[in-house]
Amino acid sequence: MELNTLQKIILWIIPLVFAITVHEVAHGWVANKCGDPTAKNAGRLTLNPLKHIDPFGTIIIPGILLILGGFVFGYAKPVPVDWRNLRNGRRDIIFVALAGPAANLVMAMLWALIYKLGGMFVHGGDSYAGFLFAYMAQVGIMINLVLLVLNLIPIPPLDGSRVVACLLRGKALYYYSRIEPYGFFILLGLMMVGALSWFMVPFINLFLGLIKSLFGLAM
Repeated sequence: MELNTLQKIILWIIPLVFAITVHEVAHGWVANKCGDPTAKNAGRLTLNPLKHIDPFGTIIIPGILLILGGFVFGYAKPVPVDWRNLRNGRRDIIFVALAGPAANLVMAMLWALIYKLGGMFVHGGDSYAGFLFAYMAQVGIMINLVLLVLNLIPIPPLDGSRVVACLLRGKALYYYSRIEPYGFFILLGLMMVGALSWFMVPFINLFLGLIKSLFGLAM
């Protein structure tokens, strides 16, 4: 079955919005557990997408990437975290940073379950509903794996950079932190020359292979 562009956009909206929303909520939830209630006090520990949507990162960028083809990713408004409130300093910063990618991994596995439900619809005689379920589930799996791998890249301000920063000291940390204002442009440049996908694809395929083996999927 073929889907037109409008149908694809509609089926991409739910997985994309929830992927970036839950990613941010996970950061705030772990930060709260580690002693910083900033996100909670700001009303950001909610799955209501309207509290997290960034017009540029949640709508415009994913829309353009979907039309152009290739990787589709986006971002929400970062949840506020006051690192000074964390009880165990660097260790808790690492926990907070990894919470987002970990949430994406969990969501990818949940979408894998939904993919199997799509197969149940097909076997039950409703092939069109099964096709739509399976398509949206595949989108959900891939979006979350892309966000998982992307955010682990150690380019500030991505989550992986928070982990690296906690492992650095002195001048190394100082010079590394100065990259952050240029991080978005570095990522954009890497994407334009194809280096970003060259780096990410093997890791995405690794996680995809693990999920397919775990859930017995044939995608």
